[in-house]
Amino acid sequence: MSNSQLAGIRVIDLSQFLPGPYAGQICADMGADVLKVEPPDGDPMRQLNPVTNQRGPAPFHKIINAGKRVVRIDLKSVDGKSAFRQLLSKADILLESYRPGVMERLGLGFEDLRQLNPRLIHCALSGYGQSGPLRARSGHDVNYMAMSGSLNVTGPAPRPQPAFPPVADYAGAMQAVISILAALLGRSSSGTGCYLDIAMADTMLAWQSFGLTQQGLSQSDATPAPKRAGNLLNGGAACYQVYATADDMFVALGAIETHFWENFCNAVDRQPWIVRHTDPLPQTDLIAEVSDLFLTRTRDQWDQSLGDIDCCYHPVLDYGELPEWPQIQARQLLDFDAESGDFQGVRLPVWQDGRPPSTRQPMREITQHDALAAWL
Repeated sequence: MSNSQLAGIRVIDLSQFLPGPYAGQICADMGADVLKVEPPDGDPMRQLNPVTNQRGPAPFHKIINAGKRVVRIDLKSVDGKSAFRQLLSKADILLESYRPGVMERLGLGFEDLRQLNPRLIHCALSGYGQSGPLRARSGHDVNYMAMSGSLNVTGPAPRPQPAFPPVADYAGAMQAVISILAALLGRSSSGTGCYLDIAMADTMLAWQSFGLTQQGLSQSDATPAPKRAGNLLNGGAACYQVYATADDMFVALGAIETHFWENFCNAVDRQPWIVRHTDPLPQTDLIAEVSDLFLTRTRDQWDQSLGDIDCCYHPVLDYGELPEWPQIQARQLLDFDAESGDFQGVRLPVWQDGRPPSTRQPMREITQHDALAAWL
């Protein structure tokens, strides 16, 4: 990918942790000039590794901010606020993730910034949004999933289970980018910027069409309400399930459509299972029978038997297997340091005109003086 779609667009990334920085990275991947502004002590992500929950220098901070320049500015100081406003006067996009009210207390609310730069697109990416009774409440991914209803139907039957990676964080970031791109297109005709209020909780709610549709049907007819491990797409169906193998590994079966299920049943010589495809959910007995079958072979043996069968089958990989997996190698998305072998990041997952995405440049730290000199 040429990475030039947003060439000439200047983005100030004032966000912290994961959602905002990921949105900023996507903009950088598309060619934007992204300047990440951090407080004097740095983004808290520098000292918190969300993968291991250990304190100390976090490699994830460098990975999620690759492709950007990073500058530290004290927005509470007169000099820092003046420098920041100068940068904003030349920016196309401001991306921030503060709780509602913080930007106003800093004298950087949308109305203030509209006067400074009428063309500025201000994207406020927060947990619960700029309005409503929870607008000022703290939260993380698991909280936004909890409010959306999705957490209640995620995981095994006894109790909900947090998802990994943090779905709401990544979903909110992508919603922010989609909205920013639309705002840029709108600005090309209107000539003015806008204020985008993006809430991660809202984004998760927007993903609940399946569950809410079923909930609505359950109130009007005999359709059961959504529940953990009891629906088609969350573990209630034999055809859409994760099964353990003889070597304590796992395979994923996604044979939702009738012809895929038939292909699977024929491949494993279990033709009587074909007509049970539409058994009432949850299909506890059928799931148990299929589970017993998968326990008779190792994952690699099942891969040899089912890998070429058109039945929506795939082995469950762990992260260590990804670099050598042929399909992943073919798509050229993973970057590793040529000398150390250290993981450097996942490229923007877009091929353009038959070309793979480009490798990102490492995160580069600059001074406040350098940032002003580059943009003014």
